[in-house]
Amino acid sequence: MSKVEKLISPWVKEAFPHLDWLPQVLSICSGVFLLVIIYYVARCLVLPGFEKLTVYISPHRLGQLKPLFSKLNRRLAGFICSVVFVSGFRYFYLPGDEGEVFYRSIGQIIAIIYSGFIFSSVISIAGAAYNQLSFAKEVPILGIIQVAKLITFIVTSILIISVLIDESPAYILSGFGALAAVLLLVFKDTILGFVASIQIAANRLVKDGDWIQFDQYGADGEIEELGLNTVKVRNWDKTITTVPTYALISQSFKNWRGMQESGGRRIKRAIHLDLNSIRLIDSDFLETLKSNEFITQVLSNEELNNAKAQSNVKLFRAYAEEYLRQHEALNHNLTLMVRELAPSAEGLPVELYCFSADKRWIPYEHLQADIMDHLLASLTMFGLRPYQHVTGQLTG
Repeated sequence: MSKVEKLISPWVKEAFPHLDWLPQVLSICSGVFLLVIIYYVARCLVLPGFEKLTVYISPHRLGQLKPLFSKLNRRLAGFICSVVFVSGFRYFYLPGDEGEVFYRSIGQIIAIIYSGFIFSSVISIAGAAYNQLSFAKEVPILGIIQVAKLITFIVTSILIISVLIDESPAYILSGFGALAAVLLLVFKDTILGFVASIQIAANRLVKDGDWIQFDQYGADGEIEELGLNTVKVRNWDKTITTVPTYALISQSFKNWRGMQESGGRRIKRAIHLDLNSIRLIDSDFLETLKSNEFITQVLSNEELNNAKAQSNVKLFRAYAEEYLRQHEALNHNLTLMVRELAPSAEGLPVELYCFSADKRWIPYEHLQADIMDHLLASLTMFGLRPYQHVTGQLTG
């Protein structure tokens, strides 16, 4: 008979002499009721005070972590109840020798599980607090946090097994030597991802929000999450591609961060000219050029006078380069030029090389198209024709 049962048994038997089982039931119910009271006192009275104190110290940073603190409080309250159960179940139950071992084991297992959850919550709070720092995006630690949680899970599992078989954790660890090869095979991706996470953080290869292009995995977009095993990339078509974390170390990919941090986004396009349209500029053609208001708005009279006996391609290059220099949407502090490439079976390529001031995708594409449209339309003013393959379609 338990101590609580002995205490209430005389009163119960006097009131209900025929109910011999009632004292034991009331003793068990009082034990359960006590655990519920302890849980709610800890959950609603004691622990919220520590939570408010923590938030008061740093309301702007730690205040945003209130949901994580609330979860930690629930787990702490559960841990307190499990400790009270292990230390005081004999006062309310009298299960016998075998039952005592059973109840103690259940209480210890629950306490171990809550301990693992508490440590996991502490890791989550530490990671969330770190992510609020200014340099957190430069050095992401999500992979390290996931490894810490994984180790917590493994340690918790070992402790639970040691309680179930009533052996020391060292005894269980001594048997892991034979399973080392199997564990390495099972956790191969995790180990590779952990090493890759450390190298990524140390070398600052990528960070959240970086635009990467990984053609082998079909990834072309911004990084949403740097995990232990996978990296989530939201592509520009709003699909999500997962890339193994260790692939960022073992294989080559393109990171557009340098472009995003620079003063502009590169425009590199070529116009292929028909070789048969290239000619020298004579006096009559020069007068025609001078009478064209579009050309005189870009090129000065001195530049036009010096163009005599030169090729119309050279004058077109001068026009295109000056047009780009006068364009307000381009970054003139970066490289800007118009050059010729080697002639080929597709004509003479004249390449534009410059940088847009606006790095956003849609304005960049619009600017690039506007420049190409203008220069293609300007070819006829210089007596030039764009080269294109014959399609076989008859034109009337």
